[in-house]
Amino acid sequence: MARGSKSKYSGKQKRKAEHIEEGYEKRGTSKKEAERRAWATVNKESGGGKKSGSGRGKKGSKASSRKGGRKGGRKKKH
Repeated sequence: MARGSKSKYSGKQKRKAEHIEEGYEKRGTSKKEAERRAWATVNKESGGGKKSGSGRGKKGSKASSRKGGRKGGRKKKH
């Protein structure tokens, strides 16, 4: 697999990265940087590309997406 190829990702992971990328672009991030951050987020949450084998269907952490892309330190008012 060539470095940077997205062929080993599931459709769901690709859609998720696209959606995250759009969010970064709306906030003024460049296209290239938005794409890099989006795939980094997908990798962090899912552990990378498609996984095969028994016992791989564990739920991933949604902590970074729940945070909404904000840096730590800013607390949300309840």
